[in-house]
Amino acid sequence: MADDEYEGGPDQLAEKMEQIDEELAEQRAETLRAGLADYDLDDEDAALLAGITMGEDGIMFSPALPVVAIVGRPNVGKSALVNRILGRREAVVEDTPGVTRDRVTYKAEWADRRFSIVDTGGWEPDARGIDRSVAMQAEIAIDLADMVLFVVDAMVGATSTDEHVVKLLRKSGKPVFLVANKIDDARQEPEAAALWGLGLGEPYPVSAIHGRGVADLLDAVLKKLPEVSAVAKQEIGGPRRVAILGRPNVGKSSLLNKAAGEERVVVNELAGTTRDPVDEVVELGGKMWRLVDTAGIRRRVHMAQGADFYASLRTSAALEKAEVAVVVLDVSETISEQDVRIIDLVLESGRALVLAFNKWDRLNDTDLENADRRRYLEREIEQDLAHVAWAPRVNISAKTGRHLDKLVPALETALENWDRRIPTGKFNAFLAELVAEHPHPLRGGKQPRILFGTQASTRPPTFVLFTTGFLDPGYRRFIQRRLREIYSFEGTPIVINMRVREKRQR
Repeated sequence: MADDEYEGGPDQLAEKMEQIDEELAEQRAETLRAGLADYDLDDEDAALLAGITMGEDGIMFSPALPVVAIVGRPNVGKSALVNRILGRREAVVEDTPGVTRDRVTYKAEWADRRFSIVDTGGWEPDARGIDRSVAMQAEIAIDLADMVLFVVDAMVGATSTDEHVVKLLRKSGKPVFLVANKIDDARQEPEAAALWGLGLGEPYPVSAIHGRGVADLLDAVLKKLPEVSAVAKQEIGGPRRVAILGRPNVGKSSLLNKAAGEERVVVNELAGTTRDPVDEVVELGGKMWRLVDTAGIRRRVHMAQGADFYASLRTSAALEKAEVAVVVLDVSETISEQDVRIIDLVLESGRALVLAFNKWDRLNDTDLENADRRRYLEREIEQDLAHVAWAPRVNISAKTGRHLDKLVPALETALENWDRRIPTGKFNAFLAELVAEHPHPLRGGKQPRILFGTQASTRPPTFVLFTTGFLDPGYRRFIQRRLREIYSFEGTPIVINMRVREKRQR
C-alpha cells in the first residue's frame, strides 16, 4: 500500500501497519496455543492457559488468589491437614515434631474455588535458635494471609502454647477457624468441645489423617474467604514499599533520615545500631513512599547469634513485604562477599532492585588516593556485580543529601519494569525471531523446540515456555539477555520457567 493510497497520511499509515502487525502476532500466538492440544498437558498447564485472554491489551490475568495459612504448635497435624486439603501427599509428615520449618505455599481447589494454602512450622513461645526462626516464619505467614486455620490436638487439649498462639491471632485481626484435629470417630467429638475455652468460637472436629470433617471445614472456610486476596490488594495500593538493605554502617539509617527530613532513626558510628525494621512514609519526587530501614546483615542468618540473629530474620521479613529493595553499598570500602550475598537475597525474593552507592562525597578526583579508589570501584562493579548489571545505579551521599533526588527515577523505573507485561502475541513473535537467528544446539541428536510462550505473572516478570525438551541454562540466560535488550526490564529480575511436554500417543 503506497502512502498516497491511504487517506490518513504517513503517521496514520505507520500506526495502521503497527496495528496489523500486532493482530497478526496475536493470531499466530493463538494458533500456537491451539497446537498445544496435541501434547500432554496437566491441570496446572490448563489453568495457566485458561487465564490468557488475547487482545490488543495482551494478557489479562486473574486476580491474586486468597491465602489461607495453617498454624499451630508442633506435631498437631498441620502438614497432614495440608495434604488432605490438596488431595495428595505434598507436605512431609512424620511423628517427629518440627519436621516442617519453612513456610511452603501450595495451590488448592475446593468446590470450584482456587486458593493458596500455606503450611508452616510449629509455633512455640520463647523458642531459641532455629526453632525461633521457624516460629517467626509462622508469624509472617499469619501477617501475609487472608484467613488462618489454627490447628489444635483435640486429644491433648488446649496447652499454654496454644493460648499464646491465640493471643498472636487476636492481635493479627485475621479471621480464624479453630480446627480440632485427631477426632477420628464420633465417640471422640466431646473432646473438641473443651476447645471452646480458647475463645475463638466453634471448634471444627476433623481427622486430617482419615479426612473426617475436612469437607465441612472447607465449606465453612469458603463462605468467609474473599474472592480476591485482600493482602495482595494492600500491596498494590498505597505508597510503594521500599526496603533499605545493606551491611552494618553503610548509611541506611542516614538515608532514611535525610529522606524523612528529620532524625527518625538512631545513627551512630557503632555498626549494628538498628535492630528492628523502621517504617517511615516520606515524600520524594512529589510522591509518597514507605521506606523501611532494616538492620545490617552481618553474616549468614544461621551463623548469626543473639540479637543479630533476630535482626536478620526481621530484615528478611521486611524484604518479603517490600516491592523494591535499595541495596546500599559503601564506596569507600571494597565490595565484599556480604554485599553480594545481600543482593542475591533480593534476587531470591523476586523484588525489584536499585543499587545505591553511598558516601560518594568521599571520592574526590583531586585526591590521588580517592581517584584510585574510584577506578578500583568500577573494576569491582564489573567483576562482582556483573549478574545485576541491569539494576539502576545511583551515586549518593546520605549524609549531605547529594543526588538523593536521583533515587526516585531509579525506583520508578525498577517498579515499572517489575510490573511490566508483554502481550502473548509479541512474546511469541520475539521467540520465533530469536530461535530463527540462534536455534538451540543439538543435544543427543535432538533439538528441543519452543512450542509456545506466555508471561504467567508479573512482580517479577515470569515467563513460561512450553517445550519439547530441556533448554540448556545457557540458552535460557540468552533468552533473558535478549528480552532485556528489546524490552529493557531495567531494575527487575526475570524468571523463565520451562514445561517440557511430550506429544500425545495416537
